Amino acid sequence: MNLDFTVVFSYWQALLQGLALTLVFTVGCAIMGSLCGFLLSLLRASRRRWLSVPAGLYVELFRGTPLLIQLFWVFFCFPVVFGIDIAPYVSVLLALTLYMTAITSETFRGALKSIPGEQHDACVALGLASWNKTVFVVFPQALLRGIPPLLSNVVSLFKESALISSVGIADLMFVGQNISNSTARPVEFLSAVAVIYFLVAFPLTRLVGVVETRMLRRYAY
Repeated sequence: MNLDFTVVFSYWQALLQGLALTLVFTVGCAIMGSLCGFLLSLLRASRRRWLSVPAGLYVELFRGTPLLIQLFWVFFCFPVVFGIDIAPYVSVLLALTLYMTAITSETFRGALKSIPGEQHDACVALGLASWNKTVFVVFPQALLRGIPPLLSNVVSLFKESALISSVGIADLMFVGQNISNSTARPVEFLSAVAVIYFLVAFPLTRLVGVVETRMLRRYAY
């Protein structure tokens, strides 16, 4: 077999379009999943068992099952069970967000435990309402402490988003597979896809270390 990696450059626009869709799903699901994950971490930390127990079961369910199964269930089973027709892109967005919510909730739960009790006592002394305390005191500190693992979660989500190609979404992996099949050059194009994933993920992994060593040591307390 004669390898010719120059053929990849003839399809660079299609690969970039697939990468753009992958990044849109990653960023959108990361933002929504992080916000929902923070709310879920508050439910898990609640003293009311009717709130903490279901939240804990949700986290264990989505952390204990493969993401591919979750994608298939939302994509194929959700419309049948609930009788609602949803677009493929919406079902993928929902599945990735539900997964991201589960893993980020654990990040925030650990961050919440690291907030000193004096912070909560100060809020009581100042007479802050529960909502104001959560939004203006608890959330900023939890976010600051949770930045490194949150960034790691985003990197993991970016890599695992390649699974959405299995349900026909034209992301980077889907485009690469189609081109490799049509050109009969799987080595060149699948290698190119792997390089693209690496070029995006590697700087983010380095960013985690920079944030942890510089930002957190300077501002966290």
